[in-house]
Amino acid sequence: MFKILTYDNISAAGLEKLPRECYEIASELAHPDAILLRSFDLHGVPIPETVKAVGRAGAGVNNIPVAEYSKRGIPVFNAPGANANAVAELTIAGMLLAARSICAGWDFARRLSGDDEALHDQVEKGKKRFAGFELAGRSLGVLGLGAIGVKVANAATALGLHVAGFDPLMTVESAWQLSSSAVRAASIDDLLAKVDLVSLHIPLNDQTRKIIDGSRIDRMKNGATLLNFSRAGVVDEAAVCAALESGKLHAYVCDFPTRAILGQPRSIVLPHLGASTAEAEDNCASMVAEQVRDFLENGNIRRSVNFPEVVLPRNGGVRLVIANENVPNMVGQISAALGEANLNIVDLLNKSRGDYAYTLIDLNSEVPPKTLERIRSINGVLSARII
Repeated sequence: MFKILTYDNISAAGLEKLPRECYEIASELAHPDAILLRSFDLHGVPIPETVKAVGRAGAGVNNIPVAEYSKRGIPVFNAPGANANAVAELTIAGMLLAARSICAGWDFARRLSGDDEALHDQVEKGKKRFAGFELAGRSLGVLGLGAIGVKVANAATALGLHVAGFDPLMTVESAWQLSSSAVRAASIDDLLAKVDLVSLHIPLNDQTRKIIDGSRIDRMKNGATLLNFSRAGVVDEAAVCAALESGKLHAYVCDFPTRAILGQPRSIVLPHLGASTAEAEDNCASMVAEQVRDFLENGNIRRSVNFPEVVLPRNGGVRLVIANENVPNMVGQISAALGEANLNIVDLLNKSRGDYAYTLIDLNSEVPPKTLERIRSINGVLSARII
């Protein structure tokens, strides 16, 4: 029986992927095998030594101390792309809100007073303040062409925008899905200089923090619109505010309220609604629950943010699962320990990712406790278990 500790309200659609005859799931329990969460902040929260995996029902993992867990051999799983449609649809809505001054116009209309004749007069006098522009024929730059960015690019193309994109880490899968009419920018600066609207779909990390700063905003067209449905930290808010005040930016649309941005009259700020649809929550929870289950039951790693993708079909018998530092002769030392115990290796798969590696070994007989402890004692082994 595996134990799953949950933080936040995980969608029932995801929890249904964990059969109750094999899994105990609760928001409070001792000695959990895995943790499932959404937005709960795990930084500074001690987790039991029994935890073997952490799964986030969403894409970003800023609320999880990934580096700390990596050192303990704990894979952190997420659900990239599961909320892509929800975020992409909201991004398109953000473009329309900014292009047609809908928020300011709606605020004006709902404050009108008087009878119908008075309303008509006020509307005719005031509507010129909210004149906008059409998206068709304009150009959109998409920074980040993962699951969300590709959907945004394709939807924008269908609306008649000319789309350019930039993503040095774009996958083959994303490339296949991207509209053939989208063009590739040579660099971020090249992208920013060419387009009327810029949409950000990138993770927040040390390389992307404040990637849109004052110097990059200066390279954008005068009156451009910036949309940020990634994370607040990928833009320099002070630079954005200055650009809004000067008119360099026509509008800034984002999903992350801060005091500085809320004070800007031409900002459109939403309360982190990107993945707030029933469908997205179901998809994210289902994806991450399936990944955690496959890891606990078979040792396979799919869509981990800190360990390599390692999937090995079961060949019967016993499976040994090992997370270790990516250092020389690790597989040799593990094999030697198994050989001394007269254990025959049926199948083996080892892959590395950065500073860490992961090994699956199928054996034809049980692993003695002393052999498992010896493997765990090898310098560089972070975790080892038998399935």
